[in-house]
Amino acid sequence: MGYSPAAVTRAIASLENRLGAQLLHRTTRALRLTSLGESYLTTCRHVLDELQRAERGAAADQDTPRGLLTLTAPVLFGRLRVRPVLDRFLDTNTAVQARLVLLDRVVNLLDEGIDVAVRLAHLPDSSQVATQLGEVRRVLCASPAYLERHGMPHTPSELSSHACIMSNEAAAEPWSFAHEAAGRRRALQMAVIHPRLIVNAASAAIDSVLDGHGITRVMSYQIASDVVAGRLVLLLKAYEPPPIPVHFVMQADRSMTAKLRSFIDFAAPLLRTDLTQISQLIAR
Repeated sequence: MGYSPAAVTRAIASLENRLGAQLLHRTTRALRLTSLGESYLTTCRHVLDELQRAERGAAADQDTPRGLLTLTAPVLFGRLRVRPVLDRFLDTNTAVQARLVLLDRVVNLLDEGIDVAVRLAHLPDSSQVATQLGEVRRVLCASPAYLERHGMPHTPSELSSHACIMSNEAAAEPWSFAHEAAGRRRALQMAVIHPRLIVNAASAAIDSVLDGHGITRVMSYQIASDVVAGRLVLLLKAYEPPPIPVHFVMQADRSMTAKLRSFIDFAAPLLRTDLTQISQLIAR
């Protein structure tokens, strides 16, 4: 260890003094362990072995994805878009377990032990680290059957005469629109909606619209397959408000573990491709 004999002698004497026990029998010709010294040495070797195993495990965790990965996402986006990607990630990373928390509210990552969150919003300036995945649109839609009975609205003001279904509880809150003119988008006066039905889940609003009961506004990813299949028709596309960005969000002061780094590297390209395809399938 690079210590002189005198330094080793002082270290052992200091240890014996701290323990209040003799660890070595000393003669002019040799040194040997006392029975207490043998027991103490065995225990210390066991402790050091455990410490080395812990250090090797910590080092391995920096290179090999393992352990519990916790992520959160909005309910429908998580169910339709994140969960399939997470399943594929777990199939190829068998030492990782995952907890997917689906909530339609902003979660405090640090307080709730979240490794990464999917956020559909314009992000405020913060200490968090964000990776943009794409964007989604707020779209109006109705079924062909409803439009055949009630006609197609051509401006936001015409919505007041239609059966509108709102997927939140802000019944008096107007729907905002924008209009593209000369290549530029400008804000319009918000259209006041008198909803026929209010539900607290977008999936319920979509089901009602699919059954031909009215018009609703939802996120583009929620009804992309129905639009492509012809079950729903997009309305007032020229008046859509600006798209909403989609991000992975992480705490800036949280170390990028192998499991988190691997998930971001795996999931981000897949979700970017997914969101791009949705945008192309239901292009304006």
